Amino acid sequence: MPISIPSSTSGPPSATVSSLPNSVQLHHRPDRSRCFRITSPSCKLNRFSTPPPRQRVDVGTSRCLGCSRSAWGGKRKDSASCSVTANRDGEVESGVEFPRDYFELLQQAKEATALALKDDKQLLEIEFPTSGLESVPGDGEGGIEMTECMQLIRGFCDRLIAPEKSTRTRVFFPEANEVEFARRSAFEGTALKLDYLTNPSFFEDFGFITKVKMTDRVKPDDEMFLVAYPYFNVNEMLVVEELYKEAVVNTGRRLIIFNGELDRIRSGYYPQFFYPKLAALTKTFLPKLETVYYIHNFKGLKGGTLFRSYPGPWKVLRKLRGRYICLHQQEEMPSLKEVALNILPSA
Repeated sequence: MPISIPSSTSGPPSATVSSLPNSVQLHHRPDRSRCFRITSPSCKLNRFSTPPPRQRVDVGTSRCLGCSRSAWGGKRKDSASCSVTANRDGEVESGVEFPRDYFELLQQAKEATALALKDDKQLLEIEFPTSGLESVPGDGEGGIEMTECMQLIRGFCDRLIAPEKSTRTRVFFPEANEVEFARRSAFEGTALKLDYLTNPSFFEDFGFITKVKMTDRVKPDDEMFLVAYPYFNVNEMLVVEELYKEAVVNTGRRLIIFNGELDRIRSGYYPQFFYPKLAALTKTFLPKLETVYYIHNFKGLKGGTLFRSYPGPWKVLRKLRGRYICLHQQEEMPSLKEVALNILPSA
């Protein structure tokens, strides 16, 4: 029985460990039980403390989330269509539709990605919450979020990639055990090539992992790479950069990073002193990215949403009376700090 993801943009996630039926099996993941592990034993930052072990939900593949409209709960309730006019408060309303459910989100992400590929973009980013369209990072349990994201990636691939291109598309998961989980759940029976970025060792908490040489993973007939949520371990994004440099640059291949939580790197969440290579990505790697589809929510009285669908501008939206209005828009991506401290409070 699949996990149910909210069909509208309101309300908490409908899937929690306590609400799952007895027939759903929970798989403990000891290899991915710690969030944002410290790679230096001398680092004593409190915010990298060890949380309780994560669990994964084996959801089966009888109905892949994102593949059918019925999987999102039927009728849509909230209106997200906005015309380019001024309302009675003088605010300019958005001309871009904010998705009303994940079915619509996947279609928008597919169309935005297709347009970017047509414009010869090689390095693409897709980022959105998976615990509900109004959720923020941390709202959902980590293992369930990864399971939901895996199914959404399958739905995205089914929309974007033509059947004849499947065998030339390689989907990279963070590690080898994640590939095994994908093959027996969301990606069962797929013609897509499934691979991994890292192979953790017993001493991973001290920064030791089994090196996976990306040139050995890539095959000559590969045309597209999709990297799934490479954020759990700091080494994963470094391997993604290696994949880009060694297998994409100066070729006709494309690379899509799907829910990589790159805002952590952009915002300086990882101290440069302890993570110099990761911090360097803000100058060497991230500027090359084209963020083709993006949703980031801000909670609070003056909350809102930063939204973009390529090739449109970046928009700061706020939901009022069941519809989204555009408070601000610009061509370049604003920082999350700028949105939270300047744009939303002044709107």
